[in-house]
Amino acid sequence: MRSLNPFGRRARDPQTTRRDPAPSRVSYRLHRLWLTPFFRVAFRVGLPGFALAFGGGLYLSSPDRRADIGSIYVDLREHVKNRPEFLVTLLSVDGASPELAQVVRETLSLPLPQSSLDIDLEAARASLAALDPISDVQMRVQPVGILQVLVTEREPAIVWRMPQGVFLLDEEGTRVAQIESRLLREDLPLIAGEGAEKAVPEALAILASAGPILPRVRGLVRMGARRWDIVLDREQRILLPVDQPIRALERLLALDQAAELLERDVLAVDLRLQDRPTLRLAPFALAELRRMRGIISVESDL
Repeated sequence: MRSLNPFGRRARDPQTTRRDPAPSRVSYRLHRLWLTPFFRVAFRVGLPGFALAFGGGLYLSSPDRRADIGSIYVDLREHVKNRPEFLVTLLSVDGASPELAQVVRETLSLPLPQSSLDIDLEAARASLAALDPISDVQMRVQPVGILQVLVTEREPAIVWRMPQGVFLLDEEGTRVAQIESRLLREDLPLIAGEGAEKAVPEALAILASAGPILPRVRGLVRMGARRWDIVLDREQRILLPVDQPIRALERLLALDQAAELLERDVLAVDLRLQDRPTLRLAPFALAELRRMRGIISVESDL
């Protein structure tokens, strides 16, 4: 028979004691830590990355190893860039006149053949964009070994005369080129005066509104960098106002059509005061007007 304890119960065998299913404190904390997303990422990614970085740094700590890797990189790059598919043998300039195309070639001055990996396309494009006759430029390397330059050339719209020379400007007032004489571009209108290049759109609008007197227009002069004078043949001038010059010109044209004002001996028509235009007569016409009105000058009495 089994022995009984003094209280009448059977003694518990130590080997048959049941294990507590609850985790230990350390196991519980590790499990909770593993459930943290940051810890999982750090363990799966950060730890291998740190190991690789540490190993790479340890390997590259030797100057000889770094020199060997650098030489391998240089040899590989030279081998790749000298392959036939990267070799540029021709330069093509499209969209430019023959004179501008020659300027583009001289500006680039690329020694060909040359590997496309040795050509700084962005720096070359910037150097061409700085040229006055070029509005826009694009550069690309074609698969057949051709460096293609696509040029958008500025179209001259007006001639600008200044003390430093005669220049061609586009419709926005940007300088296109310098010419030796205004006679080389008689097909374009002429402007002059301080600040004239900054008001080219207004000058073109005035010329477009000149209408019937346009064949007589010799040019526009910027006065005080504020307003325009229209210079006609026979040494006549039309002084336009600062504000609404086109409207004032249209009123003058209507008056000229009705009374042939500009066909008379008039030196200048001052439109700066829109409510009171003023005429400046030639000396002969002024004397004749005084004679007709019976006004005798003091000089004639003497």
